[in-house]
Amino acid sequence: MSAPPERPDRIRADKWLWHARFFKTRGLAAKVIRGGHFRVDGARVVKPAHMLRPGVVLTFAQARRIRVIEVTALSLRRGPAAEAQLLYQDLTPQDQPAPAPEPAARDGGGRPSGKDRRAMQKFTGRTLE
Repeated sequence: MSAPPERPDRIRADKWLWHARFFKTRGLAAKVIRGGHFRVDGARVVKPAHMLRPGVVLTFAQARRIRVIEVTALSLRRGPAAEAQLLYQDLTPQDQPAPAPEPAARDGGGRPSGKDRRAMQKFTGRTLE
């Protein structure tokens, strides 16, 4: 009978981000790293193959937020979300407000509504026909 595989002592950054479920695919994780939006202990990293170990602090952009994560463990596979949450400690400041969505602006295209026509008639003092 073979012994169960041991946990690695180091793992690729893109693979860890995928295992910890920060990104849906490993390719998306690699894209963020290659884009220069990833830091390990404050130093910018641009190679997805950068090796991580427990205890390092990662800083990266995710969904319009800046995430600050401490790696607490490494894994051999991408498991369920409950297992993935054991791989890190979230140090992201909670006072960071979510950016407000841009209000939908009317582009002015198309026909005016009945309400718009009445407002124009009131403003100009004449009927539009």
